[in-house]
Parts: sequence; structure tokens; C-alpha cells
Amino acid sequence: MTIFDNYEVWFVIGSQHLYGAETLRQVTQHAEHVVNALNTEAKLPCKLVLKPLGTSPDEITAICRDANYDDRCAGLVVWLHTFSPAKMWINGLSILNKPLLQFHTQFNAALPWDSIDMDFMNLNQTAHGGREFGFIGARMRQQHSVVTGHWQDKEAHTRIGAWMRQAVSKQDTRQLKVCRFGDNMREVAVTDGDKVAAQIKFGFSVNTWAVGDLVQVVNAISDGDINALIDEYESSYTLTPATRIHGDKRQNVREAARIELGMKRFLEQGGFHAFTTTFEDLHGLKQLPGLAVQRLMQQGYGFAGEGDWKTAALLRIM
Repeated sequence: MTIFDNYEVWFVIGSQHLYGAETLRQVTQHAEHVVNALNTEAKLPCKLVLKPLGTSPDEITAICRDANYDDRCAGLVVWLHTFSPAKMWINGLSILNKPLLQFHTQFNAALPWDSIDMDFMNLNQTAHGGREFGFIGARMRQQHSVVTGHWQDKEAHTRIGAWMRQAVSKQDTRQLKVCRFGDNMREVAVTDGDKVAAQIKFGFSVNTWAVGDLVQVVNAISDGDINALIDEYESSYTLTPATRIHGDKRQNVREAARIELGMKRFLEQGGFHAFTTTFEDLHGLKQLPGLAVQRLMQQGYGFAGEGDWKTAALLRIM
């Protein structure tokens, strides 16, 4: 399950028209170089996509609005290459509902003391622009992260990558569907809870599906598909004599494969990425789905037993 391939993070450069077309051209050139290098060398979990410069309130607001409505956008990384008056950012930040990271960096790793002049200082003003952006973020109580360091620094790469994973998890959670095969284990409190409150707060939905619906899909799995999956089992695991061909537990291996294939098909057809079971409601299944559950978790699905939808969702998110 390639979760991160489904998302991208937008790289936004803050500037202003005060410096003229040539400076903005250089800003764009630097931004393209940095984004290409980060995508190639930083081992980030998902792709950075460079957006047009944010040089006015309308441009910045449009970027933030577009980010909100683009399901592929997991968040924004903002770099203040030059000074960018922060009042231009108020409207955009006030409507932004995606994770935000301020990347406090400079294009040059060191100051060119032999050639530095006002043109260079106008072009490279992260110290100035970043302070301004930091102020408005604090003034607005804007929840965001800050990474400080040169864009070629591996520690900065690691921190951006960690933030990306959290941003993707948050976006993925808003679209997460949790399937409960059967309901909660009877009389148990800890695995119950307020599913409506969870959807309001986190965005994921939780609904129950009858085990009989799953059994229909499980029973429709072909012998050919079962045999192919058992071949995979035998190449991946060391089977005990009882579970090998002609062993007295061989049929249990076939049932495990049938259940795994049926569960996966059911989850894929419903767009579910987390699920629960309960041993009090297995009507129609010939055995517990133990191996199926372990292998589906390995593939990125969230799971918990006894109807524990909270842990199933948390496992998927993490």
C-alpha cells in the first residue's frame, strides 16, 4: 500500500514585487533548484511541488484556498526567500486547513564576503522574512512547524521528512474509512466510544458491516487464487509438518488464505483502510482470521480486535 504516492506537499515561496522582476526571476530559479535537489537527494516520503511565487495577498490567499480543496495536497512548506510583508499572509493563513511548515533556510550555505552587496542582501533575506512570518504565525496563534537549517543539510531533510509523514497521516485520516466486521465485543467498555465525535474531530468514519457480507466475498474466492497465495506463504514462512501438503492442518492453511483474499477484496471494494473483528461475531467463517489480519497490517491496514475502532484507526494513522 503506497500511501505516500497518493500525496504531495506544496513548496511556496514568499516574496514581494518591491524588488523588481530580475530579483523575482532569481528567487524562482533558486526555488526550482532547491525543490529539485530535495526531491532527488533528501529521501522525502512524498514529492515536493513548487507553486508560483506568493507576492501579494490575493496570490497567497489563492494558493491556500487551492491547497484546501486539493485532496492530493498534504500540506504547505513555506520559504521566505526575501522579505515578504506578513500582513499579505493573514487572509491565506486564516483559511488554510492543511498542515504548515516554515522552512527557515538560505540559498547560499555561506556568505560571499568578497562580493556581497545590496543586491545580494535584497535577494537573500530569509533572516528578515522568516522573522516577519514567524511573528504573524505567533500573532494569529497559527499551529505550524519550523525547520531551521540549510536545504542541503541532512538533519533538515530528516525533520522535513518527519513532518511530511505527519502531514500525510492527517490528510489520509480525513478520508479514512474504518470497517467493523460485526459490532463491539458484548459488555466491553474500552473498545466502545463516540464515533460521531471522532469523525467531527479527526475526520475518519466508522461503520459496521455484517460478517455475512464478508462471508459471501470469502466464499467466492477461487481455488486458483488460494493456491497462488499458499505458494507465497510457503516461500515466505517455514510451515510446520502439519500445515504442509498432506498434513492434518493443511485445510486450515487453505482457509486462512481464502479469508485473507476475501477480506482484502472486501476492504478494497469498500475503500476501507482499517478494520476490526470480534470473536463473538464470526458467523459463517470457518476459523479466526489470524494470519489474514497480520498480513493485512503488514500491507498498511489498521486493525484491532473486539471492535476496537479507535486502535484500528490509530494504527493506520501511525
